[in-house]
Amino acid sequence: MTRAGPEFRQLLPSAVADPELPGDRARPRRTVRDWVVDICVFVAAALIGLVTADTLDKAPGYSDTTLLLDQLAGAAACCAVWLRRRRPVGLAAALVVVSTVAPVASGALLVALFSLAVHRPFKPVVLVVSGAAVVSSVLQPLLRPDPTTSLLTSAVAGTVLVLLVTGWGMLVRSRRQLVMALRERAARAEAEGALRAENAQRLAREAIAREMHDVLAHRLTLLSVHAGALEFRPDAPTAEVARAAGVIRDSAHEALQDLRQIIGVLRSPGEGADDRPQPTLATLDALVAESREAGMKVALDNRIQDASGVSAATGRNAYRIAQEALTNARKHAPGAEVTVTVAGHPGEGLTVEIHNPPPPGHVPEVPGSGQGLIGLTERATLAGGRLDHGPGPDGSFTVVAWLPWPA
Repeated sequence: MTRAGPEFRQLLPSAVADPELPGDRARPRRTVRDWVVDICVFVAAALIGLVTADTLDKAPGYSDTTLLLDQLAGAAACCAVWLRRRRPVGLAAALVVVSTVAPVASGALLVALFSLAVHRPFKPVVLVVSGAAVVSSVLQPLLRPDPTTSLLTSAVAGTVLVLLVTGWGMLVRSRRQLVMALRERAARAEAEGALRAENAQRLAREAIAREMHDVLAHRLTLLSVHAGALEFRPDAPTAEVARAAGVIRDSAHEALQDLRQIIGVLRSPGEGADDRPQPTLATLDALVAESREAGMKVALDNRIQDASGVSAATGRNAYRIAQEALTNARKHAPGAEVTVTVAGHPGEGLTVEIHNPPPPGHVPEVPGSGQGLIGLTERATLAGGRLDHGPGPDGSFTVVAWLPWPA
């Protein structure tokens, strides 16, 4: 006999362990369904008892006293059927003994055996009691023989009825266990589905947050730098003030456009999402020029001859990495010349390196969450590449990213 596989155990954990079912213990109060079922089984036990009493009354050899005692025992057994939910084991065991000498109680015994098989596991309770009932069905014709039926026929009929109602009860119990297991599995699947949906929402929010950080940090840093310059140099020349105001205006406009583009991802189709082109490696020159206009010293060493040969996804990742690194350099190393180096070949990968020397003079503390480099590392990892960053012994800082570039 083979063991049940893991799939079967997962489908029917209750059937394998055979724990108590919700109805194994009597409820504090009977429901309407309980009343209907109990009345039906009581009527069934009473009808079987009446048929048996009528048969015994017509059979010769029994005194009126014996028949009266049989009828009283049968009536008491039928009334005891109402205890089948609270005391299934005790009721079945008692009726096994009573029905051995009082055939009128046989109907109540069959009901008790059925209830016992439904509400108790097969081993050892049902096995022992049903085995005793089989023995009782063989002894009953010996103690109270039926003149109209042979001893063998009565013993076989009684044994078949005991096995039939016991097997029926076990089938009902197995079905209830299956239903309970399927309900538990459905509840687990619903809970797991809710967790997966929640996790997907969290990942989507994190992705949007990273994208907003990568896009808006650069623009907002430009706004902060030029606004700070206007604040601390109110006597600056008119041309310089106008240029700074123009940069602030352009940066605010670009920040709004980028924000509109990101929020467009959250809109449903047909709601007018912005279809502005995404940045690629070809727009890296514009990023460097924008940083230079903001007052940064940036040297670009682009060794890629044909930027259009780099895939859009790889170019966009390289652009975002350079954008975040330039933003960090502008905040933490103002006045230092930043070097951006882009190199690589198809099949070997694309390398982006941003290096800045230590800043000249004292640098005021700039607030930051520290999530930018973490987001860059995750972006590179998700793209199949890697990213390393860290300070040098002389106070410089370097960000090196490698991204796959298929041949």
